[in-house]
Amino acid sequence: MSREFSKIKESLASWSEIRQLLRGGEQGQLVPVVIPKDRRGFAWISLIFLALYAIGTLNPFGIAIGLLLMLVALVWMWRRAIIEIEEGTTGVRSRWGAITGVLPPGRHYLWLPWDRVDAVVDTSTEIPYSAPIVACPTAENVPLKSIEFFLKFRIVDPVAFVRTIGAGNFDLVLSSAVQDAIRQRGRRVNTERAYDLRGSDVGDMQDALNRQLGRYGVRVTGANIPDVQLPDQYQQHLATREKVAKELSAYEREWELTRKRRIDTLSMEIERAKKTRDARIVEVKASLNKAKKDVARMLEEHETEAQRVRWEIEARGRAELTAAENEAKALRRLADSYRDNRAVLQYELARRRLDVGAKLAESAPQPLVVRTRGNGEDSALSTLLLAQLLPRIAANGKEPH
Repeated sequence: MSREFSKIKESLASWSEIRQLLRGGEQGQLVPVVIPKDRRGFAWISLIFLALYAIGTLNPFGIAIGLLLMLVALVWMWRRAIIEIEEGTTGVRSRWGAITGVLPPGRHYLWLPWDRVDAVVDTSTEIPYSAPIVACPTAENVPLKSIEFFLKFRIVDPVAFVRTIGAGNFDLVLSSAVQDAIRQRGRRVNTERAYDLRGSDVGDMQDALNRQLGRYGVRVTGANIPDVQLPDQYQQHLATREKVAKELSAYEREWELTRKRRIDTLSMEIERAKKTRDARIVEVKASLNKAKKDVARMLEEHETEAQRVRWEIEARGRAELTAAENEAKALRRLADSYRDNRAVLQYELARRRLDVGAKLAESAPQPLVVRTRGNGEDSALSTLLLAQLLPRIAANGKEPH
Protein backbone atom coordinates (compact mmCIF):
# COMPACT_ATOMS: atom_id res chain seq x y z
CA MET A 1 0.00 0.00 0.00
CA SER A 2 1.23 3.47 -0.86
CA ARG A 3 2.52 5.42 2.14
CA GLU A 4 2.47 8.87 0.51
CA PHE A 5 -0.25 11.33 -0.31
CA SER A 6 -0.93 12.11 -3.92
CA LYS A 7 0.57 15.44 -4.87
CA ILE A 8 -1.30 18.09 -6.82
CA LYS A 9 0.60 20.85 -8.52
CA GLU A 10 0.45 23.25 -11.44
CA SER A 11 3.15 23.43 -14.08
CA LEU A 12 4.48 25.97 -16.52
CA ALA A 13 4.87 24.50 -20.00
CA SER A 14 4.60 25.23 -23.65
CA TRP A 15 1.43 24.61 -25.58
CA SER A 16 2.80 21.40 -27.04
CA GLU A 17 3.37 19.90 -23.56
CA ILE A 18 -0.02 20.77 -22.07
CA ARG A 19 -1.76 17.57 -23.26
CA GLN A 20 0.93 15.28 -21.81
CA LEU A 21 1.02 17.08 -18.45
CA LEU A 22 -2.78 17.10 -18.01
CA ARG A 23 -3.12 13.43 -18.90
CA GLY A 24 0.03 11.89 -17.40
CA GLY A 25 1.17 14.28 -14.70
CA GLU A 26 4.73 15.19 -13.94
CA GLN A 27 7.08 12.87 -11.99
CA GLY A 28 4.18 11.00 -10.37
CA GLN A 29 2.37 14.20 -9.39
CA LEU A 30 -1.07 15.25 -10.55
CA VAL A 31 -1.20 18.31 -12.79
CA PRO A 32 -4.80 19.53 -13.25
CA VAL A 33 -3.68 23.09 -14.15
CA VAL A 34 -0.98 24.12 -16.67
CA ILE A 35 0.17 27.69 -17.13
CA PRO A 36 1.05 28.02 -20.83
CA LYS A 37 4.12 29.93 -21.89
CA ASP A 38 3.18 32.99 -23.93
CA ARG A 39 4.79 32.49 -27.31
CA ARG A 40 3.66 35.80 -28.63
CA GLY A 41 5.89 38.88 -28.70
CA PHE A 42 6.38 42.25 -30.40
CA ALA A 43 9.03 41.21 -32.94
CA TRP A 44 6.47 41.48 -35.72
CA ILE A 45 6.21 45.23 -34.97
CA SER A 46 9.87 45.63 -35.92
CA LEU A 47 9.10 43.97 -39.24
CA ILE A 48 6.29 46.43 -39.81
CA PHE A 49 8.64 49.34 -39.07
CA LEU A 50 11.22 47.94 -41.52
CA ALA A 51 8.51 47.46 -44.14
CA LEU A 52 7.34 51.03 -43.71
CA TYR A 53 10.93 52.25 -43.96
CA ALA A 54 11.54 50.25 -47.13
CA ILE A 55 8.35 51.51 -48.68
CA GLY A 56 9.26 55.05 -47.67
CA THR A 57 12.43 54.94 -49.79
CA LEU A 58 10.20 54.92 -52.88
CA ASN A 59 12.63 52.56 -54.48
CA PRO A 60 10.86 49.83 -56.44
CA PHE A 61 13.13 47.21 -54.90
CA GLY A 62 12.60 48.74 -51.47
CA ILE A 63 8.85 48.83 -51.99
CA ALA A 64 8.90 45.15 -52.91
CA ILE A 65 11.00 44.32 -49.84
CA GLY A 66 8.67 46.41 -47.65
CA LEU A 67 5.57 44.67 -48.92
CA LEU A 68 7.21 41.31 -48.37
CA LEU A 69 8.17 42.27 -44.82
CA MET A 70 4.62 43.54 -44.21
CA LEU A 71 3.19 40.20 -45.39
CA VAL A 72 5.61 38.26 -43.18
CA ALA A 73 4.67 40.40 -40.20
CA LEU A 74 0.94 39.85 -40.78
CA VAL A 75 1.42 36.04 -41.13
CA TRP A 76 3.58 36.05 -38.01
CA MET A 77 0.90 37.97 -36.08
CA TRP A 78 -1.81 35.60 -37.35
CA ARG A 79 0.12 32.50 -36.33
CA ARG A 80 0.91 33.89 -32.88
CA ALA A 81 -2.73 34.84 -32.36
CA ILE A 82 -4.02 31.24 -32.75
CA ILE A 83 -4.93 29.56 -29.42
CA GLU A 84 -6.09 25.90 -29.48
CA ILE A 85 -7.85 24.60 -26.38
CA GLU A 86 -7.89 20.80 -26.22
CA GLU A 87 -11.13 18.87 -25.78
CA GLY A 88 -11.87 18.26 -22.08
CA THR A 89 -10.00 21.34 -20.92
CA THR A 90 -10.94 24.98 -20.37
CA GLY A 91 -8.75 28.01 -20.82
CA VAL A 92 -8.87 30.86 -18.32
CA ARG A 93 -8.67 34.16 -20.26
CA SER A 94 -7.21 37.32 -18.79
CA ARG A 95 -6.58 40.88 -19.93
CA TRP A 96 -3.92 42.99 -18.30
CA GLY A 97 -3.73 40.31 -15.58
CA ALA A 98 -7.47 40.36 -14.74
CA ILE A 99 -9.51 37.20 -15.44
CA THR A 100 -12.24 38.04 -17.91
CA GLY A 101 -13.71 34.65 -18.77
CA VAL A 102 -13.05 31.17 -20.10
CA LEU A 103 -12.27 29.72 -23.48
CA PRO A 104 -14.08 26.48 -24.42
CA PRO A 105 -12.32 23.71 -26.36
CA GLY A 106 -11.48 24.65 -29.93
CA ARG A 107 -9.50 27.26 -31.86
CA HIS A 108 -9.53 30.88 -30.70
CA TYR A 109 -7.74 34.06 -31.84
CA LEU A 110 -6.17 36.46 -29.39
CA TRP A 111 -4.92 39.35 -31.49
CA LEU A 112 -3.92 41.71 -28.75
CA PRO A 113 -0.71 40.92 -26.85
CA TRP A 114 -2.24 41.84 -23.50
CA ASP A 115 -5.14 39.41 -24.11
CA ARG A 116 -3.79 36.02 -23.04
CA VAL A 117 -4.57 32.58 -21.49
CA ASP A 118 -3.45 32.45 -17.87
CA ALA A 119 -4.13 28.73 -17.32
CA VAL A 120 -5.48 25.63 -19.01
CA VAL A 121 -7.59 23.59 -16.55
CA ASP A 122 -8.66 19.95 -16.95
CA THR A 123 -12.44 20.09 -16.34
CA SER A 124 -13.56 16.72 -17.70
CA THR A 125 -11.22 14.20 -16.09
CA GLU A 126 -12.02 12.70 -12.68
CA ILE A 127 -8.67 13.10 -10.97
CA PRO A 128 -7.75 10.23 -8.57
CA TYR A 129 -6.34 11.16 -5.19
CA SER A 130 -4.88 8.73 -2.64
CA ALA A 131 -4.47 9.68 1.00
CA PRO A 132 -2.96 7.10 3.43
CA ILE A 133 -3.56 8.20 7.03
CA VAL A 134 -0.99 6.87 9.51
CA ALA A 135 -1.67 6.29 13.25
CA CYS A 136 -5.38 7.03 13.08
CA PRO A 137 -6.89 6.40 16.57
CA THR A 138 -10.10 4.40 17.04
CA ALA A 139 -12.84 4.83 19.61
CA GLU A 140 -10.66 3.00 22.19
CA ASN A 141 -7.75 5.32 21.31
CA VAL A 142 -5.86 2.45 19.64
CA PRO A 143 -3.81 3.91 16.78
CA LEU A 144 -4.41 2.04 13.56
CA LYS A 145 -1.33 1.34 11.50
CA SER A 146 -2.81 3.10 8.50
CA ILE A 147 -6.03 3.83 6.67
CA GLU A 148 -5.93 4.42 2.95
CA PHE A 149 -8.54 6.79 1.59
CA PHE A 150 -9.16 7.13 -2.12
CA LEU A 151 -11.27 9.77 -3.84
CA LYS A 152 -11.94 11.22 -7.26
CA PHE A 153 -12.58 14.89 -7.85
CA ARG A 154 -13.29 17.09 -10.83
CA ILE A 155 -12.79 20.81 -11.33
CA VAL A 156 -16.23 22.17 -12.27
CA ASP A 157 -15.45 25.89 -12.05
CA PRO A 158 -11.97 26.61 -13.44
CA VAL A 159 -12.20 30.36 -12.79
CA ALA A 160 -13.01 29.85 -9.10
CA PHE A 161 -10.28 27.22 -8.81
CA VAL A 162 -7.57 29.36 -10.38
CA ARG A 163 -8.64 32.64 -8.79
CA THR A 164 -9.38 31.30 -5.28
CA ILE A 165 -6.83 28.66 -4.42
CA GLY A 166 -4.67 27.26 -7.21
CA ALA A 167 -3.36 23.72 -7.53
CA GLY A 168 -0.51 23.99 -5.00
CA ASN A 169 -2.67 25.39 -2.20
CA PHE A 170 -5.50 23.03 -3.08
CA ASP A 171 -3.19 20.07 -2.40
CA LEU A 172 -2.66 21.29 1.19
CA VAL A 173 -6.36 22.01 1.73
CA LEU A 174 -7.46 18.65 0.29
CA SER A 175 -4.95 16.59 2.30
CA SER A 176 -5.93 18.42 5.50
CA ALA A 177 -9.67 17.92 4.84
CA VAL A 178 -9.20 14.24 4.03
CA GLN A 179 -7.13 13.61 7.17
CA ASP A 180 -9.71 15.34 9.32
CA ALA A 181 -12.57 13.34 7.76
CA ILE A 182 -10.72 10.03 8.13
CA ARG A 183 -9.79 10.66 11.75
CA GLN A 184 -13.37 11.59 12.59
CA ARG A 185 -14.58 8.38 10.99
CA GLY A 186 -11.92 6.33 12.81
CA ARG A 187 -12.95 7.84 16.16
CA ARG A 188 -16.47 6.43 15.66
CA VAL A 189 -15.29 2.85 15.03
CA ASN A 190 -14.27 0.25 17.60
CA THR A 191 -10.90 -1.38 17.03
CA GLU A 192 -12.30 -4.89 16.60
CA ARG A 193 -14.56 -3.59 13.82
CA ALA A 194 -11.88 -1.51 12.09
CA TYR A 195 -11.78 -3.89 9.13
CA ASP A 196 -15.42 -2.98 8.51
CA LEU A 197 -14.17 0.37 7.22
CA ARG A 198 -12.88 -1.37 4.08
CA GLY A 199 -15.44 -0.83 1.38
CA SER A 200 -17.86 0.84 3.79
CA ASP A 201 -20.23 3.60 2.79
CA VAL A 202 -18.44 6.95 2.93
CA GLY A 203 -21.22 9.04 1.46
CA ASP A 204 -21.28 11.31 4.52
CA MET A 205 -17.53 11.96 4.17
CA GLN A 206 -17.99 12.72 0.47
CA ASP A 207 -20.77 15.19 1.25
CA ALA A 208 -18.65 16.87 3.92
CA LEU A 209 -15.70 17.20 1.52
CA ASN A 210 -17.99 18.64 -1.16
CA ARG A 211 -19.22 21.26 1.30
CA GLN A 212 -15.63 22.22 2.14
CA LEU A 213 -14.26 22.18 -1.42
CA GLY A 214 -17.29 23.50 -3.25
CA ARG A 215 -16.22 27.13 -2.88
CA TYR A 216 -13.02 26.28 -4.75
CA GLY A 217 -14.92 25.03 -7.79
CA VAL A 218 -14.16 21.36 -7.03
CA ARG A 219 -16.64 18.50 -6.67
CA VAL A 220 -15.78 15.06 -5.24
CA THR A 221 -17.37 12.43 -7.50
CA GLY A 222 -16.46 9.29 -5.57
CA ALA A 223 -14.70 8.05 -2.45
CA ASN A 224 -13.95 4.81 -0.66
CA ILE A 225 -11.62 3.19 1.86
CA PRO A 226 -9.76 0.40 0.01
CA ASP A 227 -7.55 -0.80 2.86
CA VAL A 228 -7.15 -0.67 6.64
CA GLN A 229 -4.14 -1.99 8.56
CA LEU A 230 -4.25 -2.68 12.28
CA PRO A 231 -1.27 -2.63 14.65
CA ASP A 232 0.87 -5.75 14.42
CA GLN A 233 0.03 -7.00 17.92
CA TYR A 234 -3.66 -6.39 17.48
CA GLN A 235 -3.47 -7.93 14.02
CA GLN A 236 -2.01 -11.09 15.55
CA HIS A 237 -4.82 -11.05 18.09
CA LEU A 238 -7.36 -10.73 15.31
CA ALA A 239 -5.60 -13.47 13.35
CA THR A 240 -5.95 -15.74 16.39
CA ARG A 241 -9.59 -14.76 16.74
CA GLU A 242 -10.12 -15.29 13.06
CA LYS A 243 -8.49 -18.70 13.28
CA VAL A 244 -10.70 -19.60 16.24
CA ALA A 245 -13.71 -18.24 14.37
CA LYS A 246 -12.82 -20.32 11.32
CA GLU A 247 -12.39 -23.43 13.47
CA LEU A 248 -15.68 -22.65 15.18
CA SER A 249 -17.30 -22.16 11.80
CA ALA A 250 -15.81 -25.45 10.60
CA TYR A 251 -17.08 -27.20 13.73
CA GLU A 252 -20.48 -25.58 13.24
CA ARG A 253 -20.59 -26.71 9.63
CA GLU A 254 -19.50 -30.20 10.65
CA TRP A 255 -22.10 -30.27 13.42
CA GLU A 256 -24.69 -28.94 10.98
CA LEU A 257 -23.84 -31.72 8.53
CA THR A 258 -23.93 -34.29 11.36
CA ARG A 259 -27.22 -32.87 12.59
CA LYS A 260 -28.69 -32.94 9.10
CA ARG A 261 -27.42 -36.49 8.62
CA ARG A 262 -28.94 -37.57 11.92
CA ILE A 263 -32.15 -35.74 11.12
CA ASP A 264 -32.26 -37.48 7.74
CA THR A 265 -31.61 -40.83 9.39
CA LEU A 266 -34.30 -40.19 12.00
CA SER A 267 -36.64 -39.00 9.27
CA MET A 268 -36.03 -42.21 7.33
CA GLU A 269 -36.57 -44.27 10.46
CA ILE A 270 -39.71 -42.30 11.22
CA GLU A 271 -40.97 -42.83 7.68
CA ARG A 272 -40.12 -46.52 7.93
CA ALA A 273 -41.88 -46.69 11.32
CA LYS A 274 -44.87 -44.87 9.82
CA LYS A 275 -45.01 -47.36 6.97
CA THR A 276 -44.71 -50.25 9.42
CA ARG A 277 -47.36 -48.65 11.61
CA ASP A 278 -49.64 -48.13 8.61
CA ALA A 279 -49.11 -51.74 7.55
CA ARG A 280 -49.88 -52.93 11.07
CA ILE A 281 -52.88 -50.64 11.23
CA VAL A 282 -54.11 -52.18 7.98
CA GLU A 283 -53.51 -55.65 9.41
CA VAL A 284 -55.24 -54.71 12.66
CA LYS A 285 -58.16 -53.22 10.74
CA ALA A 286 -58.36 -56.36 8.61
CA SER A 287 -58.20 -58.54 11.74
CA LEU A 288 -60.76 -56.30 13.41
CA ASN A 289 -63.07 -56.55 10.43
CA LYS A 290 -62.57 -60.32 10.36
CA ALA A 291 -63.21 -60.52 14.11
CA LYS A 292 -66.31 -58.38 13.67
CA LYS A 293 -67.49 -60.70 10.91
CA ASP A 294 -66.70 -63.77 13.06
CA VAL A 295 -68.46 -62.24 16.07
CA ALA A 296 -71.41 -61.27 13.92
CA ARG A 297 -71.56 -64.78 12.46
CA MET A 298 -71.18 -66.28 15.95
CA LEU A 299 -73.88 -63.99 17.28
CA GLU A 300 -76.13 -65.01 14.40
CA GLU A 301 -75.40 -68.68 15.09
CA HIS A 302 -76.00 -68.22 18.83
CA GLU A 303 -79.09 -66.22 18.13
CA THR A 304 -80.30 -68.91 15.75
CA GLU A 305 -79.48 -71.60 18.32
CA ALA A 306 -81.18 -69.60 21.06
CA GLN A 307 -84.18 -69.11 18.79
CA ARG A 308 -84.25 -72.85 18.08
CA VAL A 309 -83.95 -73.70 21.79
CA ARG A 310 -86.61 -71.13 22.58
CA TRP A 311 -88.84 -72.62 19.96
CA GLU A 312 -88.19 -76.17 21.30
CA ILE A 313 -88.84 -75.01 24.87
CA GLU A 314 -91.97 -73.22 23.77
CA ALA A 315 -93.08 -76.26 21.77
CA ARG A 316 -92.33 -78.62 24.68
CA GLY A 317 -94.00 -76.27 27.11
CA ARG A 318 -97.02 -75.96 24.86
CA ALA A 319 -97.11 -79.81 24.53
CA GLU A 320 -96.77 -80.30 28.29
CA LEU A 321 -99.31 -77.59 28.91
CA THR A 322 -101.66 -79.24 26.47
CA ALA A 323 -101.02 -82.62 28.12
CA ALA A 324 -101.55 -81.11 31.57
CA GLU A 325 -104.69 -79.43 30.39
CA ASN A 326 -105.92 -82.70 28.88
CA GLU A 327 -105.02 -84.58 32.04
CA ALA A 328 -106.73 -81.93 34.14
CA LYS A 329 -109.76 -82.22 31.89
CA ALA A 330 -109.63 -86.00 32.22
CA LEU A 331 -109.29 -85.77 35.98
CA ARG A 332 -112.06 -83.24 36.03
CA ARG A 333 -114.24 -85.59 34.02
CA LEU A 334 -113.12 -88.49 36.22
CA ALA A 335 -113.91 -86.48 39.34
CA ASP A 336 -117.25 -85.66 37.87
CA SER A 337 -117.84 -89.31 37.11
CA TYR A 338 -116.61 -90.32 40.59
CA ARG A 339 -118.84 -87.79 42.15
CA ASP A 340 -121.73 -89.03 40.11
CA ASN A 341 -120.96 -92.68 40.83
CA ARG A 342 -120.08 -92.63 44.54
CA ALA A 343 -121.29 -96.11 45.05
CA VAL A 344 -118.90 -97.37 42.46
CA LEU A 345 -116.10 -95.55 44.23
CA GLN A 346 -117.04 -97.07 47.56
CA TYR A 347 -117.13 -100.48 45.98
CA GLU A 348 -113.82 -99.92 44.34
CA LEU A 349 -112.42 -98.67 47.65
CA ALA A 350 -113.65 -101.73 49.49
CA ARG A 351 -112.18 -103.95 46.78
CA ARG A 352 -108.87 -102.25 46.96
CA ARG A 353 -108.90 -102.60 50.72
CA LEU A 354 -109.45 -106.28 50.35
CA ASP A 355 -106.61 -106.53 47.85
CA VAL A 356 -104.33 -104.68 50.18
CA GLY A 357 -105.34 -106.90 53.11
CA ALA A 358 -104.72 -110.01 51.00
CA LYS A 359 -101.26 -108.78 50.03
CA LEU A 360 -100.51 -107.98 53.65
CA ALA A 361 -101.69 -111.39 54.72
CA GLU A 362 -99.54 -113.09 52.19
CA SER A 363 -96.45 -111.32 53.35
CA ALA A 364 -97.24 -111.73 57.07
CA PRO A 365 -95.22 -114.40 59.01
CA GLN A 366 -96.89 -117.82 59.61
CA PRO A 367 -96.54 -119.67 62.91
CA LEU A 368 -94.86 -123.12 62.84
CA VAL A 369 -95.81 -125.70 65.49
CA VAL A 370 -93.40 -128.55 65.99
CA ARG A 371 -94.60 -131.49 68.06
CA THR A 372 -91.94 -133.54 69.78
CA ARG A 373 -91.80 -136.33 72.28
CA GLY A 374 -91.03 -135.84 75.81
CA ASN A 375 -87.41 -137.15 76.07
CA GLY A 376 -84.35 -134.99 75.62
CA GLU A 377 -82.68 -136.86 72.78
CA ASP A 378 -85.67 -136.57 70.49
CA SER A 379 -85.83 -132.90 71.28
CA ALA A 380 -82.25 -132.26 70.18
CA LEU A 381 -82.64 -134.27 67.01
CA SER A 382 -85.86 -132.57 66.07
CA THR A 383 -84.30 -129.19 66.64
CA LEU A 384 -81.44 -129.97 64.26
CA LEU A 385 -83.75 -131.21 61.57
CA LEU A 386 -85.99 -128.22 62.01
CA ALA A 387 -83.05 -125.87 61.55
CA GLN A 388 -82.26 -127.51 58.26
CA LEU A 389 -85.82 -127.52 57.00
CA LEU A 390 -86.85 -124.01 57.98
CA PRO A 391 -84.99 -122.22 55.18
CA ARG A 392 -86.46 -124.49 52.61
CA ILE A 393 -89.87 -124.03 54.01
CA ALA A 394 -89.45 -120.30 54.04
CA ALA A 395 -88.20 -120.37 50.43
CA ASN A 396 -90.97 -122.56 49.11
CA GLY A 397 -93.67 -121.08 51.26
CA LYS A 398 -94.97 -124.58 51.97
CA GLU A 399 -96.03 -125.95 55.24
CA PRO A 400 -94.16 -129.00 56.51
CA HIS A 401 -95.95 -132.27 56.94
